[in-house]
Amino acid sequence: MPIKESELILNPDGSVYHLNLKPENIADTVILVGDQNRVERISKHFDSIEFQTQKREFKTHTGYYKGMRISVLSTGIGPDNIDIVVNELDALVNIDLESRKPKENLKSLNIIRVGTSGSLQKDIPVDSFVLSQYGLDLNGMLHFYQIDSIKNPDVEEAFIKQTNWSKNKATPIVIENSPKLEKILESDGVFKGMTATAGGFYGPQGRVLRLPVQNPDLNHNMDTFNFKGLRVTNLEMETSAIYGLSKLLGHNAVSLNAIIANRATGNFSENPGKAVDDLILYTLNKIVE
Repeated sequence: MPIKESELILNPDGSVYHLNLKPENIADTVILVGDQNRVERISKHFDSIEFQTQKREFKTHTGYYKGMRISVLSTGIGPDNIDIVVNELDALVNIDLESRKPKENLKSLNIIRVGTSGSLQKDIPVDSFVLSQYGLDLNGMLHFYQIDSIKNPDVEEAFIKQTNWSKNKATPIVIENSPKLEKILESDGVFKGMTATAGGFYGPQGRVLRLPVQNPDLNHNMDTFNFKGLRVTNLEMETSAIYGLSKLLGHNAVSLNAIIANRATGNFSENPGKAVDDLILYTLNKIVE
């Protein structure tokens, strides 16, 4: 049966509704960034740009870097936006948009997040890079999908116990990255660990302005969490959603973050722009190696 128009919404030109993209507009390797202004910071390194579009916060450039076709797409902030982006990217490659039916032969995209984040560990300093071996989902968006096949119950149960996780919050989910992409993007100078993904910037990440939080000790409890050497290295708002949806849909995903703040020490990068630019070039050159 064809997917209903109300479920898979297309623009009048046949492009997917939010991303404003057609299948021919994206490469098999897609770099995701949060900030739409970061798209140009990546594509300026391209040898050529063949396609550009933007709708709302979703901005896409597709072109070539050292002979390799790459798309860069801005997601905006948060797991709700990731739900839109990854589902529509998958629709572009795995659903026939004319017949509205899934294709028989499915394609796996390589999805790489290049973002910024705050470290939760004193020994992971500002301006360093973190590669997320696992995404720790704290926001609950993935619970709307059938996720039993991608969960890691032993780690999840240990996290709930060690952090005194409230039953009133969404149950944490732990999702592994793509080992294939990890091998491509790792190096001795890059930290690895588990990246926690919150559903907000202030209370969900333990920041207090005028509103008290449910558990003032949560960040400290996450700092000290350890499961067979696996610890929570950093905290942001996209990684676990990218990992979960990519895993469910059959895509490869990995997340790289430039650390611009250290929550454990209170330090903030003196030049966060340089840290991001350094990570951009690191990622591009690792991809084409």
